[in-house]
Amino acid sequence: MRRLVSVEEAKALLTESIEWSTWSWMTEKGRVREVTDRGTACLDEAAEEIKASWSADLKKAYRDENARNVDPKIKAAAKRVKEADDEAYLARIDAEQTFDEAERLLSASMAREGARKAIFAFDLREKALRKAEAAGRAG
Repeated sequence: MRRLVSVEEAKALLTESIEWSTWSWMTEKGRVREVTDRGTACLDEAAEEIKASWSADLKKAYRDENARNVDPKIKAAAKRVKEADDEAYLARIDAEQTFDEAERLLSASMAREGARKAIFAFDLREKALRKAEAAGRAG
């Protein structure tokens, strides 16, 4: 998978933000949101590109794991990608909810936890994209 600059920038800022004070979080939260949103959009675009290159059978199996007349190996690959996508999505939602709660409570410690969760979510999404690419090559 090609290096995604926006994702690397988001992860770097999130890593830096783990050390921020409450004041820093309050003044920089908009920048964090903007940079992480760009990283997320970049990952979304990469996923669309990868999945657009998939075979018809792989696309069919990804949408419906009970797809008829699709090779079981292709179904298994699609299932692995779908599970990785779902795991990454849930991790992203968890990070966003943690950030929302941190903002509501003005909690720097909770914002730091949100940053850790966001980095983890980015890592999971990149892992899912690598699985999607591998599935495309195999299917």
